[in-house]
Amino acid sequence: MKDFLYKLTSFIVTIFMVSLIIFFVFQLLPGNPAQIMLGMDADPAQIEQLEKELGLDYPPHERYMDWITGVLQGDLGESLRYGLPVSDILADRIPVTFSLAIISLSLTVLIGLPLGILIARADGKWSAVFLNIITQLGISIPSFWFGFLLILLFGVILGWFPTYGYVPWSEDFFGALRSFFLPSLAIAIGNIAIVIRYLRNTILDQAKMDYVRTARVKGLKMRTILYGHILRNSLIPVLTIMGLIIADTIGGSIIIENVFSLPGLGNLLIQSISSRDFPLVQSMVLYIAVFVLLINFIVDILYKIIDPRIRLKG
Repeated sequence: MKDFLYKLTSFIVTIFMVSLIIFFVFQLLPGNPAQIMLGMDADPAQIEQLEKELGLDYPPHERYMDWITGVLQGDLGESLRYGLPVSDILADRIPVTFSLAIISLSLTVLIGLPLGILIARADGKWSAVFLNIITQLGISIPSFWFGFLLILLFGVILGWFPTYGYVPWSEDFFGALRSFFLPSLAIAIGNIAIVIRYLRNTILDQAKMDYVRTARVKGLKMRTILYGHILRNSLIPVLTIMGLIIADTIGGSIIIENVFSLPGLGNLLIQSISSRDFPLVQSMVLYIAVFVLLINFIVDILYKIIDPRIRLKG
């Protein structure tokens, strides 16, 4: 319980520090939002008046307190560019990015874990060598390049999937799945390769441990040892990597959403930065940061569930 409270306190303090960094870093960016909204030829008096209306004439620390107080109350402010509540804009965009992340992570787990086990069991065979080369390529090539290749092959040449845009889940479930599949796969390919390599190396290391030799002496079949003992111990480092992969998936969606013209957070973030829409940008970056920190917090808790040794040590 004490360890849980410590991690929870650390989680809250980290979010507070992140909010400080996010706010004051954006204050250092060049460009006046009021001038960008009115145009470069706007009258200085008009710019000054708009700054007062937007609250940009207040000192940074007062603006931070107003912003963070509103965030704690569920009020993220109003977008300078769209003139709408930030929470309403994010509510329209979050489902797109969330769907992209969920499908990408599902592909990573469903493909990465079985192939990692397969390569570990086939260690030294030509098939394992071939898959190792493929995983190395998957790690080396960036996701946006995979996106272009997938568009060319499955969208243009074969015509199996749409090359841009998306269909809402409420309109057509399978249409939405088709529109999200290629961008999700583009993000997942590199992550699948990482999971395969980490799981394969961890399984081979665990196979050399004393408890495996003891189990074999007792007459247990290698398949039973693998799935009953080795695999569970091998999931600890893989779980750590999955926490990083989830963060990378959110970051990768910023580029992939622009490649496939998906109206998600990534596409909105780039547009908002270019227009200096600080309330919207700050809220999006804070949302992404909190999501990543929450995932890492959950991963820490799962450590103790998967491995009793960590729980007893704690």
